[in-house]
Amino acid sequence: MANNKAITFTVVFRANSLNYGEGTANISELKKFHRGDGGVYSFASRQSLRYDMVRLGNQFFNWNLDVVDKEQRVIQFKEKCTIEDSVEMDLFGYMKTKAKTGAAKRSAVVRLSHAISLEPYKSDLEFLNNMGLASRINEDSNLATIEQHISYYAYTVTIDLSRVGVDEGVELNTEEKVNRVNQFLEVTKFLTREIRGRQENLSPLFIIGGAYPIPNPFFQGRVSLESKDQLNITSLEDTVSANVFGSSIKEDTEIGYVRGVFANEDEFSRVADTVRVDEFYEHLAKQVGQYYGVSV
Repeated sequence: MANNKAITFTVVFRANSLNYGEGTANISELKKFHRGDGGVYSFASRQSLRYDMVRLGNQFFNWNLDVVDKEQRVIQFKEKCTIEDSVEMDLFGYMKTKAKTGAAKRSAVVRLSHAISLEPYKSDLEFLNNMGLASRINEDSNLATIEQHISYYAYTVTIDLSRVGVDEGVELNTEEKVNRVNQFLEVTKFLTREIRGRQENLSPLFIIGGAYPIPNPFFQGRVSLESKDQLNITSLEDTVSANVFGSSIKEDTEIGYVRGVFANEDEFSRVADTVRVDEFYEHLAKQVGQYYGVSV
C-alpha cells in the first residue's frame, strides 16, 4: 500500500441561496453568520450537504436508504444494520442509542465543512405571492419574503481511507472499499442541491487537494476571493509550502478548474499542477487504488 492514507480537497462553486433557517413571520431567512469585519456570510450546513450527497448516492449508485427506524422513541439507524448494509453509515458514521446501555457510535470517515459564501450577503430580498392560485378563486394572494444570495461558496472534504469499511468486527473486502470511496467522489463531482423548486449546481468550478499522509483539511479556510472572480493565490501558496513528515504537501497537491470562470486562472500554476476537473478526479481515483493496492 502507498503511504498516503487520506484524501482532502476544497471545492469552490457558485450557487444561489442554499440553506434557510426557521425565519420570522412570513420572512424566510438564510442561514448566515457575522464576521469581525462586519460582513454577513450565508452558508449551507454540512448536514444539508450530507443530505444531498446521500440522496445522489441513492440515485446514482442505489445506496440503501432503508436503514432507519423509530426505536425507543428515537428516529435513528436500525440496531441490526451495519456498515455492510449501508454506505451512508460507513462514510458518515452513526449513533444508535440503547436504553440503560449508552449508545453505539461510529465517528464519520468522511468529514465535511459547511459550504460558506466567499462574498458577503447584502440583504437582498425577493417578494413573493401566490397570485396565480388566488386569482383562480377570486381571492387576495398570500405574501411572503425570502432572502436571496448569489455567491461563490467553498467547502472541504476529508476522507480517512484507513477507516473505510472497518467497524465493530466488520471489514469489507478491498473492492467494496474502493467502490465506496470512488462513488462518493463521483457524487461530489456532480453534486446538486434541490431547494424551493430550484436545482442548484454545486459541481466544482475550482478544486484543490490530493492524497496525503494524514487526514487534515489543509485547504479549509484558505480559499478566498481577492476581488470579483479572482481567487487569493498567496494564501494557497503559503498553505502548500507546509511540510508533513518532512515532505512538502505541494508534491501531492493538484488544482482542477473550469476555464473562463476566474480572472486569474493563469496564476493557479504557481500553487500546484493544474488540470481539468475531470482529470483531478481521475487522479484521485488512481490514488485510492494505489492505497488499497488495486488498479483503477
